[in-house]
Amino acid sequence: GAGAKADQPAGRGRISIIIPTLNESAVIGDTFKALQAAIAPDADSEIIVVDGGSGDTTIEIVRRHGVRLMASERGRARQMNAGARAASGEILLFLHADTRLPAKFDATIRTLLVDPAVVAGAFRLAIDAPGIGLRCIERLANLRSSWRGMPYGDQALFFPASVFRTVGGFPELPIMEDFVLIDALRRRGRVALAPSSVQTSSRRWQKLGVVRTTLINQAMIVGYRLGVSPQRLARWYREGRG
Repeated sequence: GAGAKADQPAGRGRISIIIPTLNESAVIGDTFKALQAAIAPDADSEIIVVDGGSGDTTIEIVRRHGVRLMASERGRARQMNAGARAASGEILLFLHADTRLPAKFDATIRTLLVDPAVVAGAFRLAIDAPGIGLRCIERLANLRSSWRGMPYGDQALFFPASVFRTVGGFPELPIMEDFVLIDALRRRGRVALAPSSVQTSSRRWQKLGVVRTTLINQAMIVGYRLGVSPQRLARWYREGRG
């Protein structure tokens, strides 16, 4: 692609920001505004939105912002892998449509990936609403990420493109694709946690409440560890979220 030379270390070169979307018209405009504010004017980067068949105005909003748009078969893992295949960057950053990156995120990523022992990274989690329950969620997510090296997709995961391709990208599962990929990468090297935080939407927790959402998420992890198929877990997840 149009990125930097192949012999550059992972901490340099272009950053490809890949955003999977499906009916995200409520949030995607704010995500682009935050991206434009956070990215350095001289940054070597590209943004790729991979849409899984939105029926709302997501596609119109993406086009209005002049961002590269691709269509893909529905499914977050499939969409992210399609974006990765089309990306020209030496660094891949996967951003959920309802998550905003911190200022100077590109410099932060490059600094972390200069270390050859680092195979992946993510940002700390911050949730954009008040409440003690949400503060607990943030704290637990950040402890899990720093102690166990297990960040999740809502923390804006990033990888050297070469590492991402070596492991075959995200497993194309209906659920927990981020968990399974990071779990595999932890065996290859360090998963770094950035000092700065992404701001993610509270909508997921507010819909069902913090306790129920957390219990459902933990049940998915336990089920996966016990060998329940991702297809069955995805069905349970949908039923649990009603």
